[in-house]
Amino acid sequence: MNRFFSTAALSLVLLAGCGERDVTLPGERLDLRDGMVGTSEATANETRPLRLPAATTNADWTHRNGGPTHVAGHPALGSALQLAFQVNVGEGNSRRARMTADPVVAGGVIYTLDARATVSATGTNGAPLWTRDVTPGYDSTSSASGGGIAFANGMLFVATGFGELTALNAQTGAEVWTQNLDAPGGSAPTVRDGLVYVVSRDSRAWAIEADTGRIRWTIDGAPSASGFGGGAGVAVTGELAFFPFPSGEVLAAFPRGGLRRWSSVVTGQRLGSAAATVSDIAADPVVVGNRLYVGNSSGRVVAMEAATGDRLWTATEGAVGPVWPAGDSLFFINDRNELVRMDSGDGGVVWRIQLPTFEEGRERRQKTLYAHFGPIIAGGRVIVASSDGALRQFDPASGALIGQVEIPGGAASNPVVAGQVLYLLNTRGQLLAFR
Repeated sequence: MNRFFSTAALSLVLLAGCGERDVTLPGERLDLRDGMVGTSEATANETRPLRLPAATTNADWTHRNGGPTHVAGHPALGSALQLAFQVNVGEGNSRRARMTADPVVAGGVIYTLDARATVSATGTNGAPLWTRDVTPGYDSTSSASGGGIAFANGMLFVATGFGELTALNAQTGAEVWTQNLDAPGGSAPTVRDGLVYVVSRDSRAWAIEADTGRIRWTIDGAPSASGFGGGAGVAVTGELAFFPFPSGEVLAAFPRGGLRRWSSVVTGQRLGSAAATVSDIAADPVVVGNRLYVGNSSGRVVAMEAATGDRLWTATEGAVGPVWPAGDSLFFINDRNELVRMDSGDGGVVWRIQLPTFEEGRERRQKTLYAHFGPIIAGGRVIVASSDGALRQFDPASGALIGQVEIPGGAASNPVVAGQVLYLLNTRGQLLAFR
């Protein structure tokens, strides 16, 4: 009996202790993983001059990051940006649907894809021209979202989460053809020399005839159990097409026959990051001369020889979108929400700038994670659009913040520049123009 009461008393004491508030001990917090392989080393920011080519006015922006190689050069853009217009172009982000397509611009028209597979054409004055719902008629109740768009030769090519690639007449929005991809086609298509290239989320590479929609060839990549809703797009030169797969594999193939040239895998992860478990390529392949740059969200950016796939260097930095090559450097947003300038010769970090990560005032309930889109270099400065409602502009030499403009509703796409105007989508499903 005495043993029973002693045990009961002890239980009550333990339960009472569980009800007390946690005590935060004073002192400096140190990362247990500092110094381990896969963690980033502290680097002192360096101010290094950057030689940019002369800014030129580009009329069009036809693909993600500008063109089929995902390199846009140095677009001209005025220094004092102001909001010129904002117009509704469909459904914005929600708990069930996300916009993953960047706007494209061609022939004085801005084309967009919303979170629910509605394509819109808008004039450069903000006037709506046409809209087209590319949801399959047999699947009108599905909640699929995501996708990408590209423009070439008077046609707009739309890949959607419904597993279809659709070609539209860019002037009218009329459907020209639709090809079933047998799996969600969330990544942006790439068009060159009469072929449309896209990667479906089941790790299959597709080459489809642009005028007819017929399948020219397909290649199966390594499968993956995890990936993103959007996915990275294909980079294409005159000699090779570079396909990024959800498994982390990058495959180069000859465009006409689909013969494999080489294959490599971007592996490695940043310890302690939840995203490190995802192998998907997040940074679309970017081709500059005979160099290919690509990265994942889990802690790696690599440089390869485009012709052979030979690895030139590997950096322990992830990238959540395409890198932007300029001069002797690469600019990108890494997996820690940092804007990074990296030496393109050896992968060394020149400077890094921390961008907002969590909503202010929610230190204990860090649920609102800000997203950052870009960067692009236009008008001599590095520009990042963020979901916290800021369009930030940085000095490319030092990384210093030199300007900031409000984005109503917060950004939901990478910024694009055409005709000295910057366009982007916000989370409300609106197209915004800054000039």
